[in-house]
Amino acid sequence: MTTIADFTVTTNRGQELALEEKLGKVLLVVNTASKCGFTPQYDGLEKLYQQFKDKDFEVLGFPCNQFGAQEPGNADEIAEFCKVNFGVTFPLMAKVEVNGANASPLFDWMKKEAKGLMGSTSIKWNFTKFLIDREGNVVKRYGPQDTPASIARDIEKLL
Repeated sequence: MTTIADFTVTTNRGQELALEEKLGKVLLVVNTASKCGFTPQYDGLEKLYQQFKDKDFEVLGFPCNQFGAQEPGNADEIAEFCKVNFGVTFPLMAKVEVNGANASPLFDWMKKEAKGLMGSTSIKWNFTKFLIDREGNVVKRYGPQDTPASIARDIEKLL
């Protein structure tokens, strides 16, 4: 059975990260953007990270420019924006595509594991979130309109 441990991603510093290293943690994987109506969710994501990081919880942010070209910056610009405007300290990854032929294999897997509305596998917009348990399984998918605060109870159950 496939789990998150079967994937390797690239950090925003260009380093390979084997997600096998994240087994044992509860993860919230999010496709993000800096110029989106949902961008203020960075604040809520950071609050979740601060609230639960000592209990082996982590947020992984994956910038994506596929929706309305709302993430045009490079890795340094994105990291600076997130830190200055929202105090983000959770890990940011390299920019990815989440849909289409060039989609990240991680996102392709998560979309199949937790389908969206009406069984859809595509991601509709920025700030779609996937909750991953300590064994690396996708537990639930949340839409962009689901605030980070509304996910806290589900995170607590897994911790």
